[in-house]
Amino acid sequence: MRPAPSILAGGMKIIEVTNVDFSLRQFLLPLMREIRARGHQVIGACADGTYLDIPRAEGFRIVPIPFERRMSPLAHWHAFRALVRLFREEKPDLVHAHMPISGFLARMAAWWTGVPRIACTCHGFWFNSPGNPARRFAGFLMEWLAGRVTTVFLTVSDEEARDAHRLHISRDAVSVRNGRDPAIFHPDPVARDHIRAALDVTEDTVVIVAVSRLVRLKGYPELAAAMRDVPTAELWVVGERLYSDRGDDMLALLRHSGLGERLRLLGYRTDVAAILAAADIFVLPSQFEGLPMSVIEAMLTGLPVVASDIRGPREQVAPGATGLLVPPGSVPALAEALNRLVDDPDLRVEMGQAGRARALDLYTESQVLTRTLDLLGVADQNASGGGVDSASGSDEAVPSCPISSPSNVP
Repeated sequence: MRPAPSILAGGMKIIEVTNVDFSLRQFLLPLMREIRARGHQVIGACADGTYLDIPRAEGFRIVPIPFERRMSPLAHWHAFRALVRLFREEKPDLVHAHMPISGFLARMAAWWTGVPRIACTCHGFWFNSPGNPARRFAGFLMEWLAGRVTTVFLTVSDEEARDAHRLHISRDAVSVRNGRDPAIFHPDPVARDHIRAALDVTEDTVVIVAVSRLVRLKGYPELAAAMRDVPTAELWVVGERLYSDRGDDMLALLRHSGLGERLRLLGYRTDVAAILAAADIFVLPSQFEGLPMSVIEAMLTGLPVVASDIRGPREQVAPGATGLLVPPGSVPALAEALNRLVDDPDLRVEMGQAGRARALDLYTESQVLTRTLDLLGVADQNASGGGVDSASGSDEAVPSCPISSPSNVP
């Protein structure tokens, strides 16, 4: 990697770019808080939306960019031009881009406008997702081209860092993982009792919980089918479909799954930590992931995890020790794994404790933020007596607000 630029008094100006408001709030907000805490100016850029209320309430400046999460050349051209205007006006020291389309456009716009340091964090390569071969090839070509102008290339999974090396996308790609705050996500008997009482669920009811966006790639058709063969447990589904999501209506599919009162559709929740504490088993039968935050949250909460044997989850879950991995798309294997945990409370406790220990060792927010910012060359100005900064240029501290994530959104 190229050496970091020297940091002047008052810190760097950094622009964090992602696709939609949901991604900024759930994944980038902790990073933006830490950048500001280190004494640098940080600006967010993404499609506008209601999920930006908390970042803006904390004083962060968020610039709306008309991103589209679909292959629309005209829409992408408009987004590219908006990014070029933003970078020319702000003259940032560093642009840090996320997600496939927004990440590609931001890096190319940063290169076009002469931004001295261009970084990217890959949250899952498009070309590794199932689906249209032409779309997958386009995803590879975008990554390969943008890799030519990327100063710092980060991934959230070790396997995709190896993919970047193997496919010559970036010879310097480094995995930084994902992380969550164990002060927020942890076993909580009080929250467990409160949530179960509010939902009128008895203590002896085994609860399986899924936390993600309601999209096909998260494996909801397979989960609904598998749950019909897990007759002694309830399924709680936390999450919603984003305005930018496309494809089949998973909410309708779940409502017509035949699970009856054993299914609870909880929608988008800000108390995900409490919901997890009230559950017994976490499930994520996805077909494609980066390194899902929801798995980390479940592990920190002490839940055994049943997940697909795909990139991301297979790094997180130690099979037979912290949870169970199943072939993606296999309803019988998913039902068997869930029944094994439903029928064995001692195994659930043993795997949950091992998963929490593993998450504390590998996936805490503080260690991930430190590693990421160190690799980006964002030094701590306060440690050396440097200036302090905020999104508005003030040196007055703005209190942070902890959040909970319904999913990893690639």
